[in-house]
Amino acid sequence: MRILFDSQKAEYKSPFGTLAEGQSCCLHIYIPCSVGAVKVECVLDLEDGTPGIVAPLQKASTQGAYDVWSGSFTLKPGLYYYYFKIYKPEGSFRLFKQGHHTNMEAGDRWQLTCTPADFTTPDWAKGAVIYQVFPDRFHKSGDCKLTGKLEPYTMHNSWDEEVVWQPNDKGEVLNNDFFGGNFRGITEKMDYIASFGTTILYLNPISKAFSNHRYDTADYKTPDPMLGTEEDFKALCQAAHKRGIKVVLDGVFSHTGSRSTYFESAVASKNSPYYSWYQFHRYPDKYESWWGFHTLPTVNKSDPAFMDYIFGSDDSVIAHWLKLGADGFRLDVADELPNEFIGALKKRLRQLRPDALLIGEVWEDASNKVAYGIRRRYFTEGVLDSCMNYPFRTAILNFLWGKDDGVAFRETVMTIAENYPPQVLACNMNLLGSHDTPRILTALVDDFDYNREVAATKKLSPEVLEQAKEKLFTAAFLQYTLPGAPSIYYGDEAGMEGHKDPFNRRTYPWGKVDPILLGLYRTLGNLRKENSALQLGDIRFFQAGDGKIGFSRSYSGKSVEIYVNQSGGNWDIPEGTVLMSHRLNGQALAPGGFCIEEE
Repeated sequence: MRILFDSQKAEYKSPFGTLAEGQSCCLHIYIPCSVGAVKVECVLDLEDGTPGIVAPLQKASTQGAYDVWSGSFTLKPGLYYYYFKIYKPEGSFRLFKQGHHTNMEAGDRWQLTCTPADFTTPDWAKGAVIYQVFPDRFHKSGDCKLTGKLEPYTMHNSWDEEVVWQPNDKGEVLNNDFFGGNFRGITEKMDYIASFGTTILYLNPISKAFSNHRYDTADYKTPDPMLGTEEDFKALCQAAHKRGIKVVLDGVFSHTGSRSTYFESAVASKNSPYYSWYQFHRYPDKYESWWGFHTLPTVNKSDPAFMDYIFGSDDSVIAHWLKLGADGFRLDVADELPNEFIGALKKRLRQLRPDALLIGEVWEDASNKVAYGIRRRYFTEGVLDSCMNYPFRTAILNFLWGKDDGVAFRETVMTIAENYPPQVLACNMNLLGSHDTPRILTALVDDFDYNREVAATKKLSPEVLEQAKEKLFTAAFLQYTLPGAPSIYYGDEAGMEGHKDPFNRRTYPWGKVDPILLGLYRTLGNLRKENSALQLGDIRFFQAGDGKIGFSRSYSGKSVEIYVNQSGGNWDIPEGTVLMSHRLNGQALAPGGFCIEEE
């Protein structure tokens, strides 16, 4: 008989998931009477191996063939890994995790995160719907004064032209072709953005820059002239707020552009106030740069002058944009920002705006992430309110690609749910596509590992496109029914396709949208808006495997059940009030179908 313990089930561990400082955690472990256990301990070590605490368990009862041992403890903030030590009259052994079972003397330890007691996330971000805009490619309204625009650059003659992907005669891809999307264009389309139940508008970088992606910041406090003025940005924020939409900006603080005010000043003189921002190997032409791109000189994030400029001073970068109407920031490449930098930035952000949101670009499980040899303390120090939830994206794709029959999907979702603080899980940015991934329609059906010359002309055939749309129905359904905040990358809802950068950054196809997909996203957005269980509910799986996924979301006495069938056969499901379905015939869910019901 196996010793019974599963950290994801309430009968063994309460509460589910993470702890807050001072919150009691209660464990129950079922040990066969035949083991003859006389003493049981839970040994919790800090993530670096430093001893944490040893929590004794007491024999609470005997249930059939099992002795039930239980105990409780509290923790200080930190990342812990634990196992059990079980003593018998003739000796002892350790008990580890093996999948969802236990194993003697071999396996993994269970993970447990303890967060600061005062770690909160903004209520307005919990269960939100996010719409992401790449500003140059969304919508253009009128013309902006281009005085001060960094040169050289080119303007496309038509909104429908292809993006420039070819290198120049020096073999460089400069990303300096523009279509002229601007603040007024976004403002003009705010009703469209709101029509999806959107509550957060996330904008890729808007500060003055040389490139069309604007991740090569030239002036943190000045909007790019092609986007418009500060007044235009204010008007955008006012239009968003009027519709109940918050505005989140991209914070690019790991590097600047080589054409920036700051770097050019540092190169011109070692007496520059910005000289200490950069790390020169040979002044002035050899310096540390982001992933070796000489146009993106890396900044020293620990430099007091840099930190003061970004968030410390009264007129810091974050203070500047908050005053103009922004409601939070997404930290680009958060893993490349020191723990101390993010912590100090978050503290200052909340001083300036108590309900401001801080999202981190993290591609893996952020709870135990190690980057550049350093354990990140995103949750143990309560600094990130939300993360870009790429693990959910990967799980959805693998399921729809047929690489997973649902077992791994459940494992990924429940691992993130267990490892992330519930207040973070509710704010997580659940994306299917972004400016860093192929378009979701393309990703669902195509092997997109092409060179740029092939990717520029590669399009889905009509037959494959229909298959992709069918899969997108299911992918979006899962995205909107899982815990967190579903995020639409502009144009995915319109049926845009395209491979990775720059072909995932084409212009929005105004007048050429797919009305069926638009209807899908609007239906899903309204469904979430009207159902608190989908916004804030916990998650419990009742089916995962054989191509079938079933889980429930419950909150404040309300509950819904979600069914997704990718198996080869029909799935008979219980009768209920159907909120949304696709390929539901009576109470049999056909292959490729999904359904959501009220319990």
